[in-house]
Amino acid sequence: ESIAFMIRNGSGIISVGMKEEDLERLMLPMMSPVTEIGDISATASTVTVDARVGISTGVSAADRAKTILALASPDSKPSDLRRPGHIFPLKYRNGGVLKRAGHTEASVDLVALAGLRPVSVLSSIIDPKDGSMASTPALKQMALEHDIPIVSIADLIRCTGGKGRNWWN
Repeated sequence: ESIAFMIRNGSGIISVGMKEEDLERLMLPMMSPVTEIGDISATASTVTVDARVGISTGVSAADRAKTILALASPDSKPSDLRRPGHIFPLKYRNGGVLKRAGHTEASVDLVALAGLRPVSVLSSIIDPKDGSMASTPALKQMALEHDIPIVSIADLIRCTGGKGRNWWN
């Protein structure tokens, strides 16, 4: 249900923020060599994946949810995934929002703060009026309509209290 909501209200692209050790365990290489050599500003995308078993084409919300669960499982192996696919794993930069103030780092930091395994699911939100990236007012309206809380990256950075490290690590 949540993935279907993300597909309907987002760009259609579902990404999964993951720590480097999980990406290495699953043998997911970076999609571009630029992100391998340390361009800290770039979103670090790996090759796309689908779950190997239990799905059909990989496009449906149910198929994508199964792929996300496979990525999130500490027991998954590289052979549990097929490449290319419909889910976009993203490499989290160690240090989180204090190292890179990006959506990948913010989403993984949030789930870690909640005490969950540091694997996040995210999608860009599209403005239904013109198909562009949603503005802050459009995001606030959507959040109000669907009872979704909004947390900014600046909020997460402020929560560190100036300690220079993630308070939940």
